Amino acid sequence: MEHKTNLLENGMIWFGAGVSIAEILTGTYFASLGLQNALLTILIGHLIGCTLLFFAGYIGGKARKSAMETTKMSFGQKGGLFFALMNVIQLIGWTAIMIYDGALSANAIWNTGIWLWALVIGLLIILWIKIGITNLGKINTVTMTALFILTLVLCKVIFFGNGSAAPISEGGLTFGAAVEMAVAMPLSWMPLISDYTKEAEKPFAATLTSSVTYGVISCWMYIIGMGAALFAGTTDISLIMVRAGLGLAGLLIVVFSTVTTTFLDAYSAGISAESLTSRVSGKTMGIFVAVIGTVGAMLFPMDDITNFLYFIGSVFAPMIAIMIADFLVKADDSDRDFQWVNLLVWLLGFCLYRYLMTVDFVLGNTFPDILITIIVALIARKLLPQEQ
Repeated sequence: MEHKTNLLENGMIWFGAGVSIAEILTGTYFASLGLQNALLTILIGHLIGCTLLFFAGYIGGKARKSAMETTKMSFGQKGGLFFALMNVIQLIGWTAIMIYDGALSANAIWNTGIWLWALVIGLLIILWIKIGITNLGKINTVTMTALFILTLVLCKVIFFGNGSAAPISEGGLTFGAAVEMAVAMPLSWMPLISDYTKEAEKPFAATLTSSVTYGVISCWMYIIGMGAALFAGTTDISLIMVRAGLGLAGLLIVVFSTVTTTFLDAYSAGISAESLTSRVSGKTMGIFVAVIGTVGAMLFPMDDITNFLYFIGSVFAPMIAIMIADFLVKADDSDRDFQWVNLLVWLLGFCLYRYLMTVDFVLGNTFPDILITIIVALIARKLLPQEQ
């Protein structure tokens, strides 16, 4: 009998996704807004992003389909392949970025070479993939408990140390840009959440648990990064760990938070690849992605990911908007090759997102793009011919 994940297992998966060095580093950018505005933008952005994350997870969980299989319900069997390809590309990118960030931070604590730490993290990710998502329950519970305790220690060092909120120079993020950066992380997980909720015993409860758990933990990571810049006077989390004497504990935070997060990227890249071809198993493809990401992290610097985040938003924000619109009217076009009307609406949403990048809107550009695309998709489905 096929094993179904329970609420605790789903919660642990998304706790692991949230505990991330990349999210802590992203949080450091918010310090230029000051404490109050930084907290507000983090909360608003995650509310928007995690709402979209919930819809994406529930659509797939209810249909018992993987994330990229659900796109075929809105774009057709062949139309959905485009988004599967885009998802594989973004997940390869994330795998390399996460391994690079983890290796960079680990090397700052114990200087043995970035390439060596990238190799260690990559091998652990491959181990996680080989164990498999439905067999990680006890391992994830132990790992998450340890990470939880260690991040509490990190919070104590940052917020209850001897430092005080230091003024940050002007010229950082605007309020709207900060909201968008807070939306970006949950949005990046949106094309893969139902790879996990489809395995859940209770899809609605599992999706809600996953979205809320990730949202809370991700906010926490952003706040740690923001607090490091404001209270500790540095954006280098590794330096804070070293100063606090965390040593081995800090190293464990870096390595295992990177593994538990990046495992999801590589594993889901494999699941998405199954939508493109049945010749390769998802697990085998996931291992291949982990290898590619490890090699990329060893060879290339990946310090500025802003444009990468905007790429993710512009592709996947209008995609989920159309899927939400179809979910609301109970439409399913998975029996077609292409759903041309929705593909044209997606192209409009993509162009709109790129235009909104030039506009400093207080709620960022994902929210208005999603709202307008949903409305256009509903009108288009009502008024335009839908024949195959």
